[in-house]
Amino acid sequence: MGDPGSAYDDCDLHGQAAERAEILADLWEAGEERPDGLTGAGARVLPWAFEEGSGAFLYWLVRPGRRPEEWTVLYNEGRGPLWEHHTIGCVAFLRAALTGTVESEYFGGGDAAGPVGHRFDAAGHVLGQPQR
Repeated sequence: MGDPGSAYDDCDLHGQAAERAEILADLWEAGEERPDGLTGAGARVLPWAFEEGSGAFLYWLVRPGRRPEEWTVLYNEGRGPLWEHHTIGCVAFLRAALTGTVESEYFGGGDAAGPVGHRFDAAGHVLGQPQR
């Protein structure tokens, strides 16, 4: 998960939002298809998490007139054009992912039976010392 202003570039939500917006704009300009939720005027994505090593990102789908608590989740496989829209919010999605009940072709869970084992480590432990 990201942290605005993090000392780790990969975890800085402000930096990631700008970087991902540029990358996605280039892809869509080159002809890659936009996911359905992003075809409306003013719709955009904001990254809030990524899968280490896979390039996959989780985004909030932000649409005009919707409050943050109404934002839903878009998952992009990262190294390909496939997107999944989850009509639930971030917390509900995380709960489903952590319990193995998320309905996803690409993100953990799927047909997992019962809770999935997880380990959480501090960014400093996983990423080493900040590069800034």
